[in-house]
Amino acid sequence: MLGGVAIIDWLVIIAYLLIITVIGTWAVRRVKSSTSFFISDRGFGKLMMMFFAFGTGTHSDQAVSVSAETYRSGASGIWYQWLWLFCTPFYWLIAPLFRRMRAVTTSDYFEARFGRSVAVLFAVVGVLSLTINIGVMLKGSSAMIEAVSGHQIDPMWAICGMTVMFVVYGVAGGLNAAIVTDFVQGLMTIVLSFLILPFALSAVGGMAGLRGTIDRPEMFSLVAPGKITAFYITLIAINALIGFGTQPHNMGICSAGKTEMESRVGLTGGNFIKRICTVAWMMTGLCAVAMFMSSETEVDIDHVYGLMAHKLLPQIAPGLVGLFIASMLAAVMSSCDAFMVTASALFTENIYRKHFVTNAADRHYIWIGRFASVLVVVVGITFALSFENVVSGLEIFWKISAMMGIAFWAGLFWRRATVAGAWAGTMVSFAVLLFTSKISMLGVVVWDFNERFAHHLPDALLFEGKLNLPWQMIFYLVAGFTALIVVSLMTPPVGKEKLERFYRCLRTPVAASEPEVEPFTLPEEVKPSERNVVFDYFGLEIPKISLVGLIGFIAAWLVVAVLIGVVYWIFMPSKVF
Repeated sequence: MLGGVAIIDWLVIIAYLLIITVIGTWAVRRVKSSTSFFISDRGFGKLMMMFFAFGTGTHSDQAVSVSAETYRSGASGIWYQWLWLFCTPFYWLIAPLFRRMRAVTTSDYFEARFGRSVAVLFAVVGVLSLTINIGVMLKGSSAMIEAVSGHQIDPMWAICGMTVMFVVYGVAGGLNAAIVTDFVQGLMTIVLSFLILPFALSAVGGMAGLRGTIDRPEMFSLVAPGKITAFYITLIAINALIGFGTQPHNMGICSAGKTEMESRVGLTGGNFIKRICTVAWMMTGLCAVAMFMSSETEVDIDHVYGLMAHKLLPQIAPGLVGLFIASMLAAVMSSCDAFMVTASALFTENIYRKHFVTNAADRHYIWIGRFASVLVVVVGITFALSFENVVSGLEIFWKISAMMGIAFWAGLFWRRATVAGAWAGTMVSFAVLLFTSKISMLGVVVWDFNERFAHHLPDALLFEGKLNLPWQMIFYLVAGFTALIVVSLMTPPVGKEKLERFYRCLRTPVAASEPEVEPFTLPEEVKPSERNVVFDYFGLEIPKISLVGLIGFIAAWLVVAVLIGVVYWIFMPSKVF
């Protein structure tokens, strides 16, 4: 044993790390320009795009958060990742728009729609969002490694080790390396999701054993009294959809494919694979309740998933713990590398290149991007060490993602949205978020809304004596949209020529052989598509959905219904497996 892990398990881990590092660094040969470093060569097919979307959007901290919340709240803990379930059909519709932007970063969208000041605002918010997300991933993964090693591996060393591995090939190969390695790491993430579950169910006697051990019916309900109610699920899903558009890595996920069909299939299909894996994480959390509920030792909820692996896998076969850890590393590395490159692209392309050094050689910007990548990860590690637990870190990410989403959706569909309105909507929502939160600096509490005001609020707005998360979301979203609308109506509109260039690009499909162009620019040989909208009043620009878009949208909703139905079927009392 070394660090609580058997030698054979270490050999499995080392073999995986060597393979993935070789694959990742091999992708360096595809880096021919700063654009290919940040956005790849836009030449990937449907299968690679599916695994890129799956690998980037799925990481081990999500298994940690879902199993942790399930351990605390029951099956309803699944919504800590299924909050995106009702958003997934909309991915089929939004992915082509991202591809048609012909952009490198989401900040390019804000510059084309509003102007450079809003683009810089998003770049700052986007980098902050990504560094927090990297911190959450490292926090969750280190907790899992600590638990699976029997608390023999220090979480700080685990964070440093993981960081070195994905930085090596991510800094060298950029987004190409992320996409190539995500194919392998996506397969490994599926292994991570389902490796423990059959052994866990067997250990507790199947569903019959679960029900016999856990005598609380609400633990088997997707909608449970208390925290995760139907109201809670509805609001976090709305917040998630608003925040989806401005999750910075989505531009890379949608723009790396050959055409918009690759973007549709990749983004939607990859995320449905994740929804299936989420069911396994939730079921593992329920098995943990049955196994640990009578334990005299208090279980840290962040350690639940790792403890299950530590307890069950060594009894099954040698090397399984190593396979589990390697799969966990694959899950976190596949996301961190993409987030790191996306954050460096925001800084390099939308801040450094446009405001500091504007006419340097292309090679210069590649190296600045690599330096920024390392800096982003260092800040992410700082965040990882400051979170109370993975669940709290994840909730912070949900909130920040929605801040710029207000301006994103308004700019996409409302011609009257202005630069001042975008700023007002974003800053007011941030102000409301901060006002209704607890703010600490260097361990000192600067502001605590709940301590000052919670006892004055109606009980309907509270959960366990604090402002309930859905109500906080309502406050900052309503305030942000109201500010954007009011200020936009009071300020001069964006110029007609700028708007027409923006919308002309969004309605024109991308051809498979299109050359690389400036963001929101149509190649000379491409003829703009005619304007075709279903709603054209009050400045709203709602385009008609194509037949392909409509069929895919309906099919995606059917998949959503099937997934929910399957989970309800699993929890039917008659199930004995």
